[in-house]
Amino acid sequence: MDRAQLPLNALRAFEAAARHLNFTRAAIELHVSQGAVSHQVAALEERLGTPLFRRLPRGLALTDEGHALVPAVADAFDRIGATLDLYADGRLREVLNVGVVGTFAAGWLLRRLDAFNRDHPRVDLRLMTNNNRVDLAGEGLDFAIRFGNGAWHGVHADPILQAPLSPLCSPAIAERLTDPAALARETLLRSYRADEWPLWFEAAGAPCPSLRGPVFDTSLAMVAAAQAGHGVALAPPAMFADDLIGGRLIQPFPTEIVTGGYWLTRLMSRRDTPAMAAFRGWLKAVAQP
Repeated sequence: MDRAQLPLNALRAFEAAARHLNFTRAAIELHVSQGAVSHQVAALEERLGTPLFRRLPRGLALTDEGHALVPAVADAFDRIGATLDLYADGRLREVLNVGVVGTFAAGWLLRRLDAFNRDHPRVDLRLMTNNNRVDLAGEGLDFAIRFGNGAWHGVHADPILQAPLSPLCSPAIAERLTDPAALARETLLRSYRADEWPLWFEAAGAPCPSLRGPVFDTSLAMVAAAQAGHGVALAPPAMFADDLIGGRLIQPFPTEIVTGGYWLTRLMSRRDTPAMAAFRGWLKAVAQP
């Protein structure tokens, strides 16, 4: 079929009729007459040389050929619509896909996104949160913000900010914690990084007790459990500043340890786009003024 001669109106009529299985409802959606929809579909069927619907007394039913055509037509119109949505004031907005560890998203990034969107209206930023385990290529990401030491194979990493860890707990538990050794009587909530609590007790000058508390794959869930009184979390206070200021969480001891930081990462094979450069520059300026 000659692409220059694609019957777009007929395809739109077919797609609407296929969703509603009714020419009248399709016509209402498209703001045309029922006869116009029926005519367009008939013309498409004639062009393809096969019926797409079975006309029933109370509506329509798709033929096998109609069923096969629906997903291709619907996807094509969705893609056209999504692309048109990227235009603002006659200029194309550039999509930027960023994966971000949930703790950093909730504790730091989200409250600052209005400023980025205001300063960079041509960037269509799309965030996908994760638990720090991310596949840049497989998930189609331009960037991933993750926690660690910056040493990931095949990845370029720019430091964003440090995130020291310290015990965090509910006010009720905090009242029982007279010194670091008192933590031995509490449930110590853990991340999948097994060395964090031993490193903290070493920095605090206290023996590390046997660790039997539940293990979490995200600091958000771990700190939520601590806030609910289920134990003591070892997490970055800077990411939970609102809860600390509001008194919903307590940092009972000042001792902090640095086991990593937040990094902006991209595949070494990924070439910069204007949107990527804008986001990196904004992130560094805000995080490291």
